[in-house]
Amino acid sequence: MPFVKPMANKSPRMRALALYKELHRLGRDYPDPSYNFHGKLRGLYEKNKNLQDPEEIENALKLGEYIRNETLALYSLRKYRHLRRMYPNDSHSDTFP
Repeated sequence: MPFVKPMANKSPRMRALALYKELHRLGRDYPDPSYNFHGKLRGLYEKNKNLQDPEEIENALKLGEYIRNETLALYSLRKYRHLRRMYPNDSHSDTFP
């Protein structure tokens, strides 16, 4: 079994590719189709493809990770709200006779 490096030790290029793949997968379920998640994602990556400064590259990767975390939080909130609508808080159902 080959040794797999942690994400922080990967080259910036490999981190960027892995992050792009994960964001692209997350974008499939984005709640607002008119937002054009994939188009904006691709535009950001194309805009930053020629970065050379390691600090700028790291900042761009941190921004991508922030977007990933916010998108995951949005999905969790959407699921939570759906469950709240499906099972309304009924004070009588929580009590036993």
